[in-house]
Amino acid sequence: MGDLVTARLVLHPMSVSEAERVLAGGSDGGARWAPGYPTDGDRSAARRFLGNCASIGDPQPFGTYEIRRREDGQAIGGIDFHGPVAEDGSVTIGYGLIPSARGKGYASEALSGLLRFARAHGVARVKGDADHDNIASQRVMMAAGMRPVGQDERVRYFAIAWSDATATADADPSCC
Repeated sequence: MGDLVTARLVLHPMSVSEAERVLAGGSDGGARWAPGYPTDGDRSAARRFLGNCASIGDPQPFGTYEIRRREDGQAIGGIDFHGPVAEDGSVTIGYGLIPSARGKGYASEALSGLLRFARAHGVARVKGDADHDNIASQRVMMAAGMRPVGQDERVRYFAIAWSDATATADADPSCC
């Protein structure tokens, strides 16, 4: 599984050793992390990824991706599928950026790229959620084409669905 490339970002599929480094909070000489990376959310995603690897094997291409800026290669956050595609063709996503990378459109760009990738790989529906007070995350999902589908006392739920998920002749599955 190779990197997914957008206009300004590289979505790099995380390996087990990379996830272990994120959990440990230390990088090796070859890894370039922007100041503030990894966040608690990145460590949580790495933990979930390692749990999936232990229980079902490497979930790629529906695993965890490090968000890197193309201009300098630095990791600024992460985006992931919370698990493999369900029997109904749906998958849940999550994402986050370091504070200094927020407000620049990176999260919307990364999510849009991952949504195109999911659609090109036969996913019928992508779901996500955001706390009621996390207006920025709600705007990211809406900018990427997801729409509100419900809420509870804590979060708003979002989704995007395609009826033609497997009929994507116009989509390039190797690129975003």
